[in-house]
Amino acid sequence: MSAVRPTFGFMARHPAHWIAMGFGSGLAPKAPGTVGTLWGWAAFAILNLWLTPLLWGVVIAASIPIGWWASTVTARNLRTCDPGSVVWDEIVAIWLVLWLIMPAGFWWQLAAFGVFRFFDAAKPGPVRWADALFKIEPGQPVTVWQGFGILFDDLVAAGCTLVVLAGARALLQ
Repeated sequence: MSAVRPTFGFMARHPAHWIAMGFGSGLAPKAPGTVGTLWGWAAFAILNLWLTPLLWGVVIAASIPIGWWASTVTARNLRTCDPGSVVWDEIVAIWLVLWLIMPAGFWWQLAAFGVFRFFDAAKPGPVRWADALFKIEPGQPVTVWQGFGILFDDLVAAGCTLVVLAGARALLQ
């Protein structure tokens, strides 16, 4: 079967689609991963007004299995193993990065955004390895492992981002 086109109507049919598609940010016609990451950054900035670091840890820890489920369901229904419209992985990954670098001013947050987008889009080294780990041939059924893979490479990109930012901070201080 051929892939299904992600639309607002598709997203509205299942709560997993809303989550996986970043409440609509994944429907951006260009660069949905970047739009999803921006949505994640904005959501972090707003939620950070009320959430303590401990609560952020709980939210992020809960967002990973929820995102795994939502990404699996959405990828199955879109009939592709890693749909570009699924952006929950970018959202959770940028939350993780921002949570771990806080308190950080705007410029460090912007650097985090840029470095994360580089690792997520260019997929150098470990990110490429993580991305390839769970890929399947077109036409094969999407399993829970592809759903996990959607999140996994972005979590690796988040880890790489944190290493780069830590190095930059060490050099600049």
